Amino acid sequence: MKKLTVIMLSLAMSIIAGSVMAKGDQLLDQTHFEKGIKCASCHGNAEPREAVTMMKCVQCHNTEKLAKKTQDMQPTNVHNNRHFGTESDCLSCHHVHQTSENACVSCHPRWGFKVP
Repeated sequence: MKKLTVIMLSLAMSIIAGSVMAKGDQLLDQTHFEKGIKCASCHGNAEPREAVTMMKCVQCHNTEKLAKKTQDMQPTNVHNNRHFGTESDCLSCHHVHQTSENACVSCHPRWGFKVP
């Protein structure tokens, strides 16, 4: 009976995960992979893999261009904000191997925007 419960729970989690992914909520590692970006491009070839820092992100993602692209974001442009200007740490919100999160909402609860 215990084994059946584990199997049913695994099946349920797979269905839930599949439905989330079907709604377009894919992780950023998959987005990068689909664009032909290999793991080593960000993590290097060392084993164990190197942690990725914001400095690695900005080699491809220009923060000033991103701030211009999101200038009409409401209620505020999080990519050009009063705390960090255009230099917010990307990794505060954007997680590559897990679901991204809105880090601003902890202090600004009305800012309920979705983070890719």
